Amino acid sequence: MKKIGRLYLITDTAIQNKYSHYQIAILAIKGGADVIQLRDKTLSTSELIQTAINIAALCRKHKVTFLINDRVDVALVSNADGVHLGMEDIPINEARKLLGRNKIIGGTAHTLTEAKKCEKDGADYVGYGHIYPTKTKYKPEKPKGTEQLKLIVSKTGIPVIAIGGISPANIEDVMKAGAHGAAVVGSVLKSSDPLNTLSLLRKKIYDRKK
Repeated sequence: MKKIGRLYLITDTAIQNKYSHYQIAILAIKGGADVIQLRDKTLSTSELIQTAINIAALCRKHKVTFLINDRVDVALVSNADGVHLGMEDIPINEARKLLGRNKIIGGTAHTLTEAKKCEKDGADYVGYGHIYPTKTKYKPEKPKGTEQLKLIVSKTGIPVIAIGGISPANIEDVMKAGAHGAAVVGSVLKSSDPLNTLSLLRKKIYDRKK
């Protein structure tokens, strides 16, 4: 049985320049994140692979799940625990053929139809959002809110990881809506105390799930 973590920290060096991807990974581990997802659309493939190899070794040592955003090739070369795929990326069922049954594959969904497709195609979890307004990535559509999240959770048979504008101030509402967990970026990386923000998020997620 694959263990799907509840607190994901996505690395991002576009919204801040204080921390490198590797430094974010160290922060994530210290703060109690279960999953680190490496996301960078600008690095060359060779740079991305080297970064992934370094973070993969760190995560193995600390028994934290390590996922690569978008890039199945980088996940394979770095021996990451899996990938997170958007709708425009390699299809989930094709990624499964390449990665095998034991790797974790997450899929992005913005609608119930997309969430059901992720499940049908063999995803291990769905990343659904954005739940709240977010400036981390440009989002043309309106925030989904927790009522829509509740619907997705009730109609989907795999864990739902909520994403988008999630912080210690609203994580309890997200968990109340039935989310398995949450993926965070800006609320941690732009925080004046990222470690405290992460540990607060972790406490509220796990208190809710007891």
